[in-house]
Amino acid sequence: MTVATRVLTGEALGAALEDVARLRIRVFRDFPYLYDGNADYERDYLRAYQSPGAVVVAAMDGGRVVGAATGAPMADHAADFAAAFAERPEPLDRIFYCAESVLLPDYRGQGIGHAFFDAREAHARGLGLTHSAFCSVIRPAGHPARPADYRPLDGFWRKRGYQPLPGVLARFSWKDLDQDAETEKPLQFWMRSL
Repeated sequence: MTVATRVLTGEALGAALEDVARLRIRVFRDFPYLYDGNADYERDYLRAYQSPGAVVVAAMDGGRVVGAATGAPMADHAADFAAAFAERPEPLDRIFYCAESVLLPDYRGQGIGHAFFDAREAHARGLGLTHSAFCSVIRPAGHPARPADYRPLDGFWRKRGYQPLPGVLARFSWKDLDQDAETEKPLQFWMRSL
């Protein structure tokens, strides 16, 4: 397979959001997210990526989007993350938030995850930001939906220089596949200097 990544901003980013929503619904169904997504939730969630500093890095197989990674200045998400970062010395307006990285299973293990981070970190540096952060959902080790062959991405993130921030947690609600309503989940923030 030959996959190329494209950095999208402005109108091109806006045009890609439907593909991002489709991929989020598909990829986040798997553990650990177990997300029972729908188009209405996605439309509301993806509004944050209409900001001038936002970016989508699209993984393209020919004309088909097979993966995407999003990001925006953390200040664009201040309402969601200000409390989590209240005790941190880094001001929100110096941090870039790497939101999701979603990639169809057949395309994993080819270096696309690194390309996603490389492009978002370069975009953040271009905006003059000094740190890059993301968050990952926390699920118990004995979760009944955890596949026997599940491998967390902690090693990949650490190799890229990210470290978990002790006590810095976000809380988001979404509907799990086996639930009737949305429930709140804790997400651990990771960060690195750029």
